[in-house]
Amino acid sequence: MPTGYQIKAQEAAYFLTFQVVFWIDVFTRRTYRDIVIESLKYCQENKGLEIYAFVIMSNHIHLLLRSQTGELSDTIRDIKKFTSKRIIQQIMSDEESRKSWMLNLFSYAADRQNKMGEYQVWTHENHAIEVYSNDFIEQKVNYIHENPVRNGLVENPDDYIYSSARFYVDQDCVLDVIPVSFRWKTIR
Repeated sequence: MPTGYQIKAQEAAYFLTFQVVFWIDVFTRRTYRDIVIESLKYCQENKGLEIYAFVIMSNHIHLLLRSQTGELSDTIRDIKKFTSKRIIQQIMSDEESRKSWMLNLFSYAADRQNKMGEYQVWTHENHAIEVYSNDFIEQKVNYIHENPVRNGLVENPDDYIYSSARFYVDQDCVLDVIPVSFRWKTIR
C-alpha cells in the first residue's frame, strides 16, 4: 500500500527508514547487521550510493543518502532484496534460537501481502523524506546518531558501532560516510 513517503526525485537526497516486518528484532545479532553493511558497501562501490549518515537499530535502519546515478529506488530495492535473502539464509543455516518464530512471522508477512516469495523481511515502505534544507539535514543527522542513546543502548552516540556517529568524531566506522559539512540545495 503506497504512502505519501515515496521517492519521487531519484537524484535527490533522502532521509529513509527501513523497518523489519512486525518490528522483529533481527539486528540484535551482529551477523545480520553485517549483512546490511555488506549490502550498503556493495552499493557504494558499484551503484553510486552516497551515505551521509546511518544507524542500524534492532528492527529498523535510518539512512541519509542519495544516488549518484539517479536510481535511488532501484538501489533500495536491491538492498532490501539482497539483505532479505541473506538474512533468511543465515537464519536457516545458523544456530538461531529464534529460528522457528522468526521464519513463521516472515512467512506470515509474505502471505498477508500475497507475495510471490516465501518470506518477507522488510515492510514495503521506506518512509522517504526528501532533503529540503540544511536545518533538516542537521536535525536528521542528530536524530540518526541519537537513536541508540534514546534507546538506552549506549551513553554517547559514538559508542555505538553500527552508526555513522563514529565517523563524525574521527573514529573507525563500519561504513564509509560522506560528511554533511557543505551547504546543500535539493535538486528539483
